[in-house]
Amino acid sequence: MNLFSKADLAAVSAASPTTSVRYRVLWLTVLLYAITYMDRVCIYAAMPVIAKEFSFDKMTQGLIFSAFAWGYSSLQVPSGWLVDRIGPRRMLSGIVLWWSAFTMFTVSAWNAASFIVIRFLFGAGEAGAFPSATRAFSRWLATSERGFAQGVTHSGSRLAGALTHAVVAAMIVVWSWRVPFLLFGVIGILWAAVWFFWYRDRPEDHRGVSASELKWINDGKTIVGRNRKSVLSWKKLLGHPNMWCVCIMYFCYGYVLWIFLSWLPTYFAEVRGFGLVKSGIYTMIPLLAGTVTNSLGGWLSDRLYVRTGDLCYSRRLVAITGFGIAVVFVTLGVLAPDATLAVLAMSVAVGGLELTTGVSWAVPLDIGHDHSGTVSSVMNMFGNWGGALSPILVAWLVQRFNSWTPAFILASFLCLVAGLLWFKIDPTISVIEERQD
Repeated sequence: MNLFSKADLAAVSAASPTTSVRYRVLWLTVLLYAITYMDRVCIYAAMPVIAKEFSFDKMTQGLIFSAFAWGYSSLQVPSGWLVDRIGPRRMLSGIVLWWSAFTMFTVSAWNAASFIVIRFLFGAGEAGAFPSATRAFSRWLATSERGFAQGVTHSGSRLAGALTHAVVAAMIVVWSWRVPFLLFGVIGILWAAVWFFWYRDRPEDHRGVSASELKWINDGKTIVGRNRKSVLSWKKLLGHPNMWCVCIMYFCYGYVLWIFLSWLPTYFAEVRGFGLVKSGIYTMIPLLAGTVTNSLGGWLSDRLYVRTGDLCYSRRLVAITGFGIAVVFVTLGVLAPDATLAVLAMSVAVGGLELTTGVSWAVPLDIGHDHSGTVSSVMNMFGNWGGALSPILVAWLVQRFNSWTPAFILASFLCLVAGLLWFKIDPTISVIEERQD
């Protein structure tokens, strides 16, 4: 099923918007995604100093880290539902102020329990960030621009996550571990002020949007999205096979991603013989590879869609290719006899994995329409359940088999499952009820 005929696509391509406010919305959202990862990663970089000051053992540190994940995952669906009700302008302004405040409150923590509570509430605030941004894109971007938009925003988050370690370390050396939390909190507050006073939930309400840009946005929407009114039905949403395939796919993605985010430095140090500093530097290489392919995957999907008019083909081809690359190179990385080859293989593996991200986040826009915030929050909840399970199961597998190989082989298998699920995921099939206007 093609959402556009070739005549429709030619008409859209012929339009030349005289303004580009939608791209300012996009780049402001890229900055938002970067801020989310700056604030998340800050405590990982500062924890060695914090642990020394408060005498935290490894288990206590783990509990502090996991508090964020539980707050973040538990508020995904309520946040997605709420943004579909009140709109991204008020939602993002409010939650960014919320989590920025708790980023700053971290410096006032006095024991393990206070750190855990603050991190949980911080995670609860960040839960609404990605679903709210996805909801904003549903109004501001044409279908042919969604894959790139989701890819470049996630590239911003990965780049920020890769660089924050070095930035925070430098700040700690010059000042103290408390300074980054205060500075990052202020950055978030400034972002929230700009978003609230400049952004509008509907492009037609923004005085900077020209008639030609508005026509580009509206003509570039799916036919279903233009001609029908979407109505949220939890029964249909949670019972739809398309939704379950998306959720399980993203669970597999989240599980594998968090291996690279949390365990790769330890793996490089213990198995490949890198020192602490060197393992940290080499860990940045795979994450930077993912930064590039996040944008590339979304861009490729959008270009394929414009050329073919086949949304299903353009989304599936990129995602299946990305997961296929990850299947091969995760296995090659863990089995590589040479440390340099292992780093290169892991970099290609992360690049393949992240090639799928923009496409995965475009699908909630495709199948959720005006309820894309809710749809994306359900998907992201499953992804973060995978991310919460990953560090625990990896640790058990390494301890049980006294080897890292089973953990990475399982990750490769989950990439295979995710790739196969994309043969069933159909971005042209809505998971919500539709009524004729």
